[in-house]
Amino acid sequence: MAYRRDGITAFHPACIAATWFGAGLLPKVPGTWGSAAALPLAWIIMSLGGPTMLLAASLVCFLVGWWVSAIYVRRTGVSDPGEVVIDEVAGQWLVLVAAPLDPLSYLIGFGLFRLFDIWKPWPVSWADQRVGGGLGVMLDDILAALYALGLMIALNHLRG
Repeated sequence: MAYRRDGITAFHPACIAATWFGAGLLPKVPGTWGSAAALPLAWIIMSLGGPTMLLAASLVCFLVGWWVSAIYVRRTGVSDPGEVVIDEVAGQWLVLVAAPLDPLSYLIGFGLFRLFDIWKPWPVSWADQRVGGGLGVMLDDILAALYALGLMIALNHLRG
């Protein structure tokens, strides 16, 4: 049987985008699945256009994510549904803007983003608790990504 949450089905375009083509519907750790699903396309975007293109893709993903998350939240009545992972995609891509195109750097970027997304230091926790709607879904992950991005930049300088 196809996934259905009150007010939206798996075939609704907002659901497809918000769950990142179903990655958020995988069991137990949807945010980690969403972040992992972001990696291959980030690699392709980075290969084709470098950090500038990946940064632009992250911004577009954020804006589309804000829109589809608002629809998803409004239709389901759930303030921050776990299955919505387009926020993880936008955040993960933002972190990888500073990652060299190698598997170890992508693994480090993945780990740093998941750390700050789960830990939620201030103002990530503030945004998670105080900002609602589609923007609220997206904002805490972008703030977590900024922490991870800063650490990724620092690690790159240390590695030379």
